[in-house]
Amino acid sequence: MKILKSFRFRLEPTTEQSQCLTRYRGCARLVWNKALALQKGRLEAGYPLLSYEELARLLTLWRHSEEYGFLANAPVHPLQWTLKFLDRAIRAAFDKSSPARFPTFKKKNRNEAGLRFPDPKQIKLDLSTKDAEGRCVLPKVFLPKIGWVKFRKSRTIDGTIRNATVTWQAGHWYISFQTEIDVPEPVHPSESAVGIDRGIVHFAALSDGTFVDAPGWFRRHETKLAWEMRKLSRKKRFSRNWQKQKARLQRLHAHIANARRDFLHKTSTAISKTHAMVFVEDLRINNMSRSAKGTRENPGKNVRAKSGLNKAILDQGWFMFQTFLGYKLHWLGGWLGTVPAPYTSQTCPVPECGHKSPANRPRQTTFRCERCGYEGNADTVGAMNILRAGLARIACSPV
Repeated sequence: MKILKSFRFRLEPTTEQSQCLTRYRGCARLVWNKALALQKGRLEAGYPLLSYEELARLLTLWRHSEEYGFLANAPVHPLQWTLKFLDRAIRAAFDKSSPARFPTFKKKNRNEAGLRFPDPKQIKLDLSTKDAEGRCVLPKVFLPKIGWVKFRKSRTIDGTIRNATVTWQAGHWYISFQTEIDVPEPVHPSESAVGIDRGIVHFAALSDGTFVDAPGWFRRHETKLAWEMRKLSRKKRFSRNWQKQKARLQRLHAHIANARRDFLHKTSTAISKTHAMVFVEDLRINNMSRSAKGTRENPGKNVRAKSGLNKAILDQGWFMFQTFLGYKLHWLGGWLGTVPAPYTSQTCPVPECGHKSPANRPRQTTFRCERCGYEGNADTVGAMNILRAGLARIACSPV
């Protein structure tokens, strides 16, 4: 079967190349905002949305116009893919089965899309690590209208390159190569199945009694984040010192995100290699982390406690963990299933009993069945019920 993989490396462009990338990113932002304003205007006027093909023809007109002729200096493919991303985002917002919201306008250095180079024929690699004189050098990648750019190659790039995406994060440029690899149909080395209950006290409780605890990345740096944000608020907006402090804050946020992603990758890899079938709850994380603030007319209750709970939920990275588990199990020949979330921690896991009641969980970590007297950890009981519900679904409708 064919699988897609992504390999991300840090770019080391020269000052001139960095300026070119910054200009091209600004061109992509302009194209996004201009096309989005056009689409929103058509919706407000009651006209149908323009298709991607129609937007691409408008891009050609903009590139040849006098007002926006500078767009012709940027590579055309990243601009076209900016329109594709916008078209996908708008279509997803109108899809009732998708939780996506209507796209918003892009601001400089805030939630900007990367520069996608989709043609593999235009992407060349020079992986030599020594020059003609025998000195150590960094590998290079050739990008259209930018030239040969050095990058830090930290691992082997497997497969055939399909496209490359250049992004900016916390003061550095990064490049992601998407590759396609043809591998034989995998057979998972294990035959075991496990249920996972994701929580706050323990990041994950497995049905075999194992617990996985998360370091609490945001909580660990919360005091420092507050300190750095306070320093930012005291500086004159858009001044040189304000920009330096903002960059310092961005690096701290990037460090937290990288640490969380590293933990989730290691945990999902270990579980996917150990178990062939994994079942998790189908959690509606957006609803679970919704603010309880309410409105001025109808203010919410326990707002501070709910805010702390929301912060803890979002710090866990549950959805990212589920995504990592899904594709890693697929690569290894395993399978990830979801089961309904309600009552998993309130139902007795004993097959002969199965009593369901809120009173079965007298405390957050304790489970005690009122009917049969079974006792155990509430999170472990939830994972056992998730596994049992997942296996029942498999029995009714095989994978």
